[in-house]
Amino acid sequence: MMILSQILDSGFFIMPSTLPVPSELSTIAEQSWERLIELAPNLLEQLDPQQQLQSKTAFALSDFIARSCISQPGLLSDIWQQQLLEQPLNEQQMREQLSATLAEQITDDGAKKVLRHFRRLQMVLIAWRDLLLKQAVTDSFAQVSAVADSCVDCANQWLYKRCCSESGTPSDAEGNAQPLVVIGMGKLGGRELNFSSDIDLIFCFPENGETQGGRRSIANQQFFIRMGQRLIQLIDQTTVDGFVFRVDMRLRPFGESGPLAVSYAAFEDYYQHHGRDWERYAMVKARVINQDLRFDQDIQAMLKPYVYRRYIDFSAIQALRSMKAMINSEIRRKGLRDNIKLGSGGIREIEFIVQTFQLIRGGREPVLQTRSLLQALSQLSEHGELNEAQTKMLREHYLYLRQVENILQQIDDQQTQTLPDTSGDQQRVAWVMGHDNWESFYQQLQQGLAQVNACFQSAIGEEEQEEHQAGQEYDDLWHCGADREALASLMSKHVCSEEEQKKRVETMYHFMHAVEKRQIGQRGRQTLERMMPSLLQQLFEHPQTSLVLPRVMVLLERILSRTAYLELLAENPASLQQLLRLCAGSAMLAQKLASFPILLDELLDPKLLYNPASEDSYAQQLREFMLRIPPDDMEQQMEALRQFKQIQQLRITAADIAGALPLMKVSDHLTAVAEVIVNAVVEQAWSQMVERHGYPEHLGEQQRGFAVVGYGKIGGIETGYSSDLDLVFLHNSDSSTYTNGPKQIDSKQFYLKLAQRIMHLFNTRTASGVLYELDMRLRPSGASGLLVSAIEAFEQYQVKEAWTWEHQALVRARVIYGDAELAESFAQVRHKILAQPRDAAELAKQVQEMRSKMQGHLSRETEDVLDLKQSPGGMVDIEFIAQYLVLLHTQEYPQLSKWTDNVRIFESCAELDLLKPEQAQGLSQSYLDIRDECHRCGLQGLPRLANKAEFKQDLSVVTDTWQQLFT
Repeated sequence: MMILSQILDSGFFIMPSTLPVPSELSTIAEQSWERLIELAPNLLEQLDPQQQLQSKTAFALSDFIARSCISQPGLLSDIWQQQLLEQPLNEQQMREQLSATLAEQITDDGAKKVLRHFRRLQMVLIAWRDLLLKQAVTDSFAQVSAVADSCVDCANQWLYKRCCSESGTPSDAEGNAQPLVVIGMGKLGGRELNFSSDIDLIFCFPENGETQGGRRSIANQQFFIRMGQRLIQLIDQTTVDGFVFRVDMRLRPFGESGPLAVSYAAFEDYYQHHGRDWERYAMVKARVINQDLRFDQDIQAMLKPYVYRRYIDFSAIQALRSMKAMINSEIRRKGLRDNIKLGSGGIREIEFIVQTFQLIRGGREPVLQTRSLLQALSQLSEHGELNEAQTKMLREHYLYLRQVENILQQIDDQQTQTLPDTSGDQQRVAWVMGHDNWESFYQQLQQGLAQVNACFQSAIGEEEQEEHQAGQEYDDLWHCGADREALASLMSKHVCSEEEQKKRVETMYHFMHAVEKRQIGQRGRQTLERMMPSLLQQLFEHPQTSLVLPRVMVLLERILSRTAYLELLAENPASLQQLLRLCAGSAMLAQKLASFPILLDELLDPKLLYNPASEDSYAQQLREFMLRIPPDDMEQQMEALRQFKQIQQLRITAADIAGALPLMKVSDHLTAVAEVIVNAVVEQAWSQMVERHGYPEHLGEQQRGFAVVGYGKIGGIETGYSSDLDLVFLHNSDSSTYTNGPKQIDSKQFYLKLAQRIMHLFNTRTASGVLYELDMRLRPSGASGLLVSAIEAFEQYQVKEAWTWEHQALVRARVIYGDAELAESFAQVRHKILAQPRDAAELAKQVQEMRSKMQGHLSRETEDVLDLKQSPGGMVDIEFIAQYLVLLHTQEYPQLSKWTDNVRIFESCAELDLLKPEQAQGLSQSYLDIRDECHRCGLQGLPRLANKAEFKQDLSVVTDTWQQLFT
């Protein structure tokens, strides 16, 4: 037998029943071994030559094993002296030992250290058995899954006790303690976890309720969200000792935007009403990690009707096709030739075949309702979905690929499924797989991948035709980079003015320069490489290239570092088409998409995008949207309100651009969105105030004693995309009443603080901007007046102090939030003011003076250019005519105070013979024409200016009526 020095000198190790370890790996092992011996010299005495030799071979094959032993020098000695490699893994014993060690810890940091040391030891043993002792890959699945289960469940139990001691025990209505139920998804759920996988988890709890026994009671959901955050840190956070497992929570209800923990009721409701097709695939493997089997039975009972339909589920065919397209797109996008999971013939194709048949047939064949891929695969053969040869081939190749996957990850504890491109790692993979060179292994692997892909294509249909490729011209344009001369040369064939050509070149140069300088990452650059030639072709062949090119380039530059958004556009051609259409239709919308890329998600479903909801559904939509946000997380709630507004405005704008909504309906929808948001903000502010100060004593049940009056655009139901909100706050209290809470204040002060809180919620700038700009200058005494007024004080001001222009503004005022009694009181005050007797000549004089003052200060009119709002005959003239008629005639005709919008005011005036029918119709049509042009200018981000000649007829109708009324 060769002595150790001779073995090393020969350039390879000799192990029983193995090939020689290549010299390059021997060198790597020797370097690691020397570092270890420096730290623990006594190892040479503790280990016999055969143990040392096997240890070095482990170091040669796995940097992870070497690094682990070097970081914990006693680890290698324990492995050999305690004969850990020879002991079969006992999950129950492992859990008991880990729980006992955790129980000794009194801090999260201490628990983190215990979990990480435990995980390191177990994973070193698993890697060692896999790489050197030829452990079956199925045993490896089970062992890694058991380690993950033990770590998560023991950490859950340890943390639960700590959280209960700090905040009380979460309980249901009957006082029963509620646990945190942890659901393992994906390969963890199927007990098929690969060596360095992340773990997909979902957190649930059985019943809502509150904690008991703590200093202050909190809701169960709040308790479990906080606990869940700490549990993730215990498992996922990287410390000096490494991490336990990477935790991914994106499979939970509503994904990243959903709450971290939900009750059973919310969990079940989500999958009944919101679950998507791809989530059915994910839920095939869902398994509760808690040891109490009752919890798993509860979850399975909820999920089974959603995952497995009682009939043969051919509706899954469409989902199958969509997922097939996504797989093919991902393969093309990532260039996954050497990715054994996602590439052609890889692990995911096998999983896809099996899970598809499970979903289609599982409702009728209960034996297919298994989390285990291998068990399901065997059943597919028995039920004739696959023949025996296919089943055998898929099983063999699945296990082969999973073994290769483990080896790739055991080299350095990295989550990778891509074959290595370095000589050393290639030698490691080939050696463990029983090949004496990489080429031999690679050839065998490719043969297996081809067989799997052939079965995949046979099972789910023919490959889709490749997408239309962009012309060579646009491929060259993309690859010329930030080179102005090359860009100009390539774009010269497109006919446009010299000035426009320069703009296009600068637009492209600026974007290309950003692409070269920004840190985009490999995935992002691959996505751009695949998407940009085709996109450039669409942009330069677009009939409105001058509009869409700069707008789309600005958006793309904003999302260059956000690969998910690039992939969204690259993988959804229909979404890209919507983007071009919307950017061409609205500069405002293009800027909004660039500022808030989260709105890009809305481009996925054009049916939803171009068919806005009914006006009366926004309140319910907002309630559902806000359910995802913890009630006590004010920052997230404020952000969610802004996102809701942006999403709804995007949908309304899309319908507007598509012609699905006429102008009046656009304003109706925008007004409805603004109103539900006002309601939501007031209710949020009210809850915060009541929590701190209690209710004003004069209120009855469900009363607020508070109203929000909308003036101007929102009052007249004419809200535009960029309209601010002219609001006035009213209350019905006097200073003799107080609140009934722990910090009592008088009711007037309560309403003042409420108004301030409302303004804070509206005006605070978050990641999604300001909710709405508020204009409070129409309140009594303007900017110097109180922020909120009693209804009696408001009436007194309007009767005794208000100017005529304030009464004009009152014409377009209505309550958009408030108690019915207070709303009725305001309506009576408004009618009383509008119905005051007025001298026609004096009223006409005051209206004309105000109009002249506005026109002199604000009009941008020139000889040929019309200021749509301020020019004679423009929008303000029409509004003043309506207001003048209401103020002059409401005393005689009370019905004139009914409406706040100009069109119905003119209709009423015609019915009362205050205007001729053709005159009222002309004013209404002129108003709509001018508003429509203002609207188009707003969509394109242009000033409200137009050619006078184009509005000659509209202006004539308005100026003639003005002369008749005011001269």
